[in-house]
Amino acid sequence: MSDYVNIIQGDSLEVLKTLPDESVDCVVTSPPYWNLRDYGCEGQLGLEKTPEEYVANLVMVFSEVKRVLKKEGTCWVNIGDTYGGSGKGSSGSSEKAPESIGDVQKCLCQIPSRFAIEMTNRGWILRNEIIWHKPNCMPSSAEDRFTVDFEKVFFFVKSKKYYFDADAVKE
Repeated sequence: MSDYVNIIQGDSLEVLKTLPDESVDCVVTSPPYWNLRDYGCEGQLGLEKTPEEYVANLVMVFSEVKRVLKKEGTCWVNIGDTYGGSGKGSSGSSEKAPESIGDVQKCLCQIPSRFAIEMTNRGWILRNEIIWHKPNCMPSSAEDRFTVDFEKVFFFVKSKKYYFDADAVKE
């Protein structure tokens, strides 16, 4: 195993398209969450009008990840959830019937679950859904629900045989 590490920065979809097939050992990423932050980049991931559009765009990126990932490679995705009806991606209007779960006021959108299901629909093998507990998370001002003190980390592979060293991560 090589000690060589190459970090590449840029628009993920565009950068991935420049990489050769099956050239990457491991992908670890935390994509922008839906509807939470504007990074000031035109066409950025995370500002889609609906969670459904967001998941569709996200899995398009991971189609390229799958292409560049080696057969024995692994893919780790840290992704959080969002509540509907507020923020940049949703209309927030309660006057009309919701067109998307993202239009339903205060409803947890279930984006991590939707993402994981769509990834498996596209041929990824989901090996683990890991709960990353954050004991010192940012407190929430919401008074009608519990503070969300965790995020999900999904462990995906593209083939049944892949590199995994459980001893390397033991405490």
